[in-house]
Amino acid sequence: MIIVMGKEVTEAEIGAVVRKLEAAGLQANISRGIERTVIGAIGDERKLDPEMFTPLPGVESAMHIAKQYKIVSRESHPSDTVIDIGGIPLGGKAVQIIAGPCSVETQEQMDLSAQYVSDAGCRLMRGGAFKPRTSPYAFQGKGVEGLDMFDRAARKHNLPIVTELMDVRMLDTFLERGVDVIQIGTRNMQNFDLLKEVGKIDTPVILKRGMSATISEWLMSAEYIAAGGNHNIIFCERGIRTFETAYRNVLDVTAIPVLKKETHLPVIVDPSHAGGKAWMVPALSRAAIAAGADGLLVEMHPNPCEAWCDADQALNPQELKNLMGVLKQIAQALGRDL
Repeated sequence: MIIVMGKEVTEAEIGAVVRKLEAAGLQANISRGIERTVIGAIGDERKLDPEMFTPLPGVESAMHIAKQYKIVSRESHPSDTVIDIGGIPLGGKAVQIIAGPCSVETQEQMDLSAQYVSDAGCRLMRGGAFKPRTSPYAFQGKGVEGLDMFDRAARKHNLPIVTELMDVRMLDTFLERGVDVIQIGTRNMQNFDLLKEVGKIDTPVILKRGMSATISEWLMSAEYIAAGGNHNIIFCERGIRTFETAYRNVLDVTAIPVLKKETHLPVIVDPSHAGGKAWMVPALSRAAIAAGADGLLVEMHPNPCEAWCDADQALNPQELKNLMGVLKQIAQALGRDL
């Protein structure tokens, strides 16, 4: 951290800043210029906050110079991290497509979904047993019954399951039922108590970006999980909220290379929630893989017209199979495996 002092700063004001740094266990390096005096903090500056210094007399500004997301940063781990999901790698050269319905509805629907996901060549399956909905009157998911239906369907095809955890009180239930990947949804990206709890386990976590979250806020949320000891974290870009109304969300493709520069952890994309329409999903999927995404989270329903939620954005089984063929070519052109 550096603290910039005002032009008319006094020695007493400089001394107050130095003492505050030393009280926090850091040392101070004072650089006196013609116009300004700059005090540099030497040591672990993560324990400091700019607001500790900006109210002090003579202080003009204070700012971090080291990244606050130390564990998830690429500086701490230069090589790409590959997440092992039941023997299936995600990250590095491996690109994975995680497909399945928005929500768990019936056993027949899940059995058919698992069959179609497997037939398309996808190696992991998604599905929501618990559904965060804007309206309290909308379908909220099948809950624990849905987890059991999902498990029965996916295990027949050796598909690891990916499902959303909304309430920390359900974490033990997820673990007891062997959920392979826990998804933290966009509305819970900054639910810090939930992040701390999934940080205490080893189960891989997909962390979706909040609909109005900055890259820095997203990385700091991941740091909450990593700080607890769980480094099996996968970032998921799912579109951000802007002024545009022509589509559901704006897919921030730029976030992919930015995250790849900032973190060693895998980055996937949810094109279904970004576009909100099935016809947009193939184009957004192609763009995501071409931009360097490590995978996709795609909605597919055996009969989208009958889906209980997000029917407009779900692919049908043939559309998923066609998409997989195209994405495999793009991945291969980039020297990756799908």
